[in-house]
Amino acid sequence: MKKTVFTGAATAIITPLTAEGVDYETFGKLIDWQIAQGVNAIVAAGTTGEGSTLSDEEHKEVLKFCVDKVHGRVPVIAGTGSNDIAYAVELTKYACEIGADAMLVVTPYYNKATQKGLITSFETIADASTKPCILYNVPSRTGCNILPATVAALAEHPNIVAIKEASGNISQIAQIAALCGDKIDIYSGNDDQIVPILSLGGKGVISVLSNPMPRETVEICNRFFSGDVKGAAKLQLKLLSLINALFCEVNPIPVKAAMAAMGFGENYLRLPLTPMEPQNEEILLRLMRENGIQLGGNV
Repeated sequence: MKKTVFTGAATAIITPLTAEGVDYETFGKLIDWQIAQGVNAIVAAGTTGEGSTLSDEEHKEVLKFCVDKVHGRVPVIAGTGSNDIAYAVELTKYACEIGADAMLVVTPYYNKATQKGLITSFETIADASTKPCILYNVPSRTGCNILPATVAALAEHPNIVAIKEASGNISQIAQIAALCGDKIDIYSGNDDQIVPILSLGGKGVISVLSNPMPRETVEICNRFFSGDVKGAAKLQLKLLSLINALFCEVNPIPVKAAMAAMGFGENYLRLPLTPMEPQNEEILLRLMRENGIQLGGNV
């Protein structure tokens, strides 16, 4: 059995940005707050962290800053995937060198790939890594789905230990669990499917919701793992309207607005992303208040 990277909720953390670059002061405060709130791991420079629009230098700086700031308090998972596999290998080697605990490697996007191409690409990255690798399946963004049989083949690699499943297809996730058993851990990549995926043997969630609500996202997992499945489901459903609001526009547009409203930096995104539509932001902020989130300053 392979070693589990984390159990519970990992925050797919935003990267606070300004027109001048990365706002490291805010980033550091956010990391400290997340850990104080009890998150089980932090994912840096992933989709929510706008890794695809960070320059190569910024991407490496963000990873190193996060690793140094966390300083071993929780695992740091580095977003190192790319549609350019040579660059993904370079980033992965760098993240290993600076002390990241694991890699999150997204399916190659735009170029797409055959299933054979996916196997070869992921194995090439995993071969270059000295740390565990988590596959990231998000076909709505990449245009390419990792099929269950492909996951099973990749699960034979000693460095490929888990998959973040954001296909939204529960039947596919059940098939992965059936084919792979304990050869690969499964994490929910969708905040509205945490409890269903845990019920299939999932180890937790890599979450957007846990940016503004870390404690509650961890609590969903804790309730489930303690045997209170009904309580976990109740909390999941209580937060469903807020989860939907956080995904009513392309992630991370809504969560950037949410975190700015909480005092974590500017509501600044890089093109092609643009700030949230005012009518959607109004709904999001109302739901945040209704769920007890303090707006307008220090949390």
